Amino acid sequence: MERGRMDWDNARIFLAIQRAGTLRGAAEQLQIDQATVGRRLTAMEKSLGARLFLRTPNGYVATPAGETAVTAIEKMEQAADQLQRQMLGIDERLCGVVRVAATDTMAKHVIMPAMRELAKAHPNIRVVLTTSTQVSNLTRREADLAVRSLRPTSPDLISRHLKRLAVGLYASHDYLGQHGIPEPGTALSGHNVAVYQRAVSSMQIDSLCGESIANARITMEVNSGLMLMEAVAAGLGIGELPTHMGDADPRLVRVWPERAEPYDMWLVLHSDLNRTARVRAVADAIVTAYEQLASHGM
Repeated sequence: MERGRMDWDNARIFLAIQRAGTLRGAAEQLQIDQATVGRRLTAMEKSLGARLFLRTPNGYVATPAGETAVTAIEKMEQAADQLQRQMLGIDERLCGVVRVAATDTMAKHVIMPAMRELAKAHPNIRVVLTTSTQVSNLTRREADLAVRSLRPTSPDLISRHLKRLAVGLYASHDYLGQHGIPEPGTALSGHNVAVYQRAVSSMQIDSLCGESIANARITMEVNSGLMLMEAVAAGLGIGELPTHMGDADPRLVRVWPERAEPYDMWLVLHSDLNRTARVRAVADAIVTAYEQLASHGM
């Protein structure tokens, strides 16, 4: 062993000898072999180039060098204990910032309830939530976690399937009172529809739940799911909405309940954040919220 270098295992044994007064007492305290205690003490004295104990009939008594070592090693012990307490505290509390990206409808109906439960368990985690129809770029660290309806292809990202959901057709009570239920196969002739702006949707909106809208009048184009829901609830037309949202809204009526278009939800995170405790805690809360979400209209 290089002279002057302190080995923490040897230092622990030194403290045990100093406190117990004998090799046997130190061995019992540390639950190791007495011969090992003696070897470690010899190695420590050799590395420091000083005798640390006088061997007396009444036990081991610290030399002046040993007394100096006691002071220094007790500080090491205190630092080690403090580090252990801090690590345990951080692990139990879980703290820090986690950035989450989702659409406004996902945020309202799933993310917010998930974060409510997370805050109870880990109040020192701060969630920075961004709602947007634009896909946040996780590879550029615009978010740590994202909830998406499209599975990303980047090898740097980890995707976890959350749930298969569905969209259905909805209208308000007032709208159906004025316009009646549309006739299937008429391309919604004589009816109004509310749809996403073409710049928002990943595909051209030419049909709703498999029904062409060629004969319908588009009365409203929106750029978010929450606004589409409000447009339909306001009686502006028929719209395609997630069934878990539409069925739960008393302002809405399901049109053609037998029709539904499935879609998948994915939780996405950067691969090197997968083992970060605070990110995993947020991810687990979101997974649990989706597990509890009823699958309507499938």
